[in-house]
Amino acid sequence: MPEPHRRRLPVEQAYPRVARWVQGYGWIELGHDDMGRSFVRALDDGGLVWEGAASYACVDDALQALDAALATWLRDHLDE
Repeated sequence: MPEPHRRRLPVEQAYPRVARWVQGYGWIELGHDDMGRSFVRALDDGGLVWEGAASYACVDDALQALDAALATWLRDHLDE
């Protein structure tokens, strides 16, 4: 049985630092690959900036962890 329809936030509101990152600094990768063990990663032209845990309970948890990590990175490296 499908879940009841929930009102969803735009990505920019739900994960503002992820949106900022992909619109101006780099890209993200979700899912497993042969290159690493993490489920979620942030990269820029210089390579890997951050990688998360090997698994998460749900994709939302992975994106929340990524958003928090990018908030720290943006603050520490760009004073944002």
